[in-house]
Amino acid sequence: QVQPVESGGGLVQAGDSLRLSCAASGRTFSSLDMGWFRQAPGKEREFVAVILRSGGNTAYADSVEGRFTISRDNGKNTVFLQMNSLKPEDTAVYYCAARTGSLLLTRYARHYDSWGQGTQVTVSS
Repeated sequence: QVQPVESGGGLVQAGDSLRLSCAASGRTFSSLDMGWFRQAPGKEREFVAVILRSGGNTAYADSVEGRFTISRDNGKNTVFLQMNSLKPEDTAVYYCAARTGSLLLTRYARHYDSWGQGTQVTVSS
């Protein structure tokens, strides 16, 4: 069983940057694909980014493409989400998720079997 733990959220102004981290313990981190999702108040959880276990393949939601970057450090069992040029509409609870490594850059929450508790990101205008 994997237990992801997110950190790095906070309150920032529009245009600022934040870097989220997610440490995952319990299984060999390098065997896991890792994803970031977010959920704003009153909205469904939505895909943000995914990175395959090797770190060589990534995918992003259209809304964050070019502003957010997902990366991982398998030596530190950690995945990161660098968020630049933040907008008020990026305000949400951000969740880290893990799944058994595959060749699929899946964007569907139901494909992930381990989730963190989330970290709040608030962007003021």
